[in-house]
Amino acid sequence: MANPAASGDHSSPHHRPALGPALPDTLVQTAVGYLDMLAEPTRLRLLWALRDGEFGVSTLAEIARCTPTAASQHLAKLRLAGLVYQRAEGRARYYRLRGDHIKRLLDEALGQAEHEVEGIPHD
Repeated sequence: MANPAASGDHSSPHHRPALGPALPDTLVQTAVGYLDMLAEPTRLRLLWALRDGEFGVSTLAEIARCTPTAASQHLAKLRLAGLVYQRAEGRARYYRLRGDHIKRLLDEALGQAEHEVEGIPHD
């Protein structure tokens, strides 16, 4: 019987395709930090609301079903993490998403959840 490896047949169960380059630690830690910000229900609701534009703390608190104080605390964390911008207008603070990457991340995460919850087959 011929040796599959010698003949170029790589269908052996022990053969794995070549892996891409290892991810740099700084990139991994930054991505984990972003995902960590999404892993809290109030922050996820706040970010989802911000997909539609810029809003003040009171409006965001209502959408996220929390107090304005709690919304402000979460928004401060999101701002420090680099996920939202803050704009001051007098004493009022307005927030918006920082770029389209976070929109796509939210769409994918919640799309995956929707498939699971609704029993929608995955492609």
